[in-house]
Amino acid sequence: MLSRLRRGTAVAGLVLAAVLGVGSWASADAQTPLTGPPPGAAAWAADTSLGVRLPDPVASSPAEVAAFFAGLPPERREALAVRHPQLVGNLDGAPVALRLRANALAVEAERDRQRARAGDAALPRAERAAAAARADHYAELAGHRLLAFDPRGRGQVAEVFGDVEHDERTAVLVPGSDVDLSDYDREAATGHRSLAGMARALRAASGDRVAVVAWVGYTTPVGLGLDAAREELARAGAARLDRLVAGLAPVTGPVELFCHSYGSVVCGRSAPDPARVAGLVAVASPGMGLERADELRVPVWAVRRNAEDWIGDVPNVSLLGFGHGADPTSGGFGARVLPSTGSHGHSDYFAPGSASLAAFAALALTATTTAAA
Repeated sequence: MLSRLRRGTAVAGLVLAAVLGVGSWASADAQTPLTGPPPGAAAWAADTSLGVRLPDPVASSPAEVAAFFAGLPPERREALAVRHPQLVGNLDGAPVALRLRANALAVEAERDRQRARAGDAALPRAERAAAAARADHYAELAGHRLLAFDPRGRGQVAEVFGDVEHDERTAVLVPGSDVDLSDYDREAATGHRSLAGMARALRAASGDRVAVVAWVGYTTPVGLGLDAAREELARAGAARLDRLVAGLAPVTGPVELFCHSYGSVVCGRSAPDPARVAGLVAVASPGMGLERADELRVPVWAVRRNAEDWIGDVPNVSLLGFGHGADPTSGGFGARVLPSTGSHGHSDYFAPGSASLAAFAALALTATTTAAA
């Protein structure tokens, strides 16, 4: 009994030291998850132009949303996208092409709104400068294939690389901390290390046969703070990920989930349906909130960490609401382990020429490949 108590105390001390003993962790910003309906829900609910009740964006399942739109002629679908671009663009289950069209309109409208704010002399100079920067960013998004666009708060987005309706397979990338609308595509500075860069690298490695969705559909932690050590944001994100997949899979077939860093906690706390998810890959994972891979109903792979990845220093424990449990690469966890030769650092596993990227592409194409470690 005494030895177990000492071990428990030691583990608690290790977790608390990791979480509270580093100044940057204690000072990082706490985040409130973005929940509820997409923007424009009130106007959507009040719209009686079609003579029928529009589907509730929260209570209606993606399947119910899909059935609703399937019953509309094309011109009525288009009219809804034009009147309610932000809601239709973020509505899981709505036709993919309609969401892409709606989000193009939403980005254009938000760009114009921010340009107006940038030129408003009544606003403080700092606010005008911030608005100008946002307007420039939204102008850069013109022509991108966006499956979601929500500028509220830090912003959320889902960009499609390829064609989810016609490519052979579809993969979804789920990011970890410090990813939002403003920086998911920092291509010039980070190349394949940004979320969009990872998506481009995976699509290229598949020979452009796999469509890849770079999904920033949940509120990610900022820095290595308490949010990153706990699961509240992951649980909120998991529900949103489940809805995304439920809307995509009837169009794409089962998708492959690639879950980076804290994103692997989101995936672990989701409820992947084997009819919708072919498999799940944990990349640079601090733990998935699980003790064993077989707690999920789909095949689970985990990438062997490279020697330069700091995530290996994170304790694989879960205590008092902190930590994310077992190491997915450990033998006892039961995941199939993928190699990482040729990668360097926490965000380098999609590096062109690396063994990890080659394994990812094979999995995304076949969902049956078992690469050797």
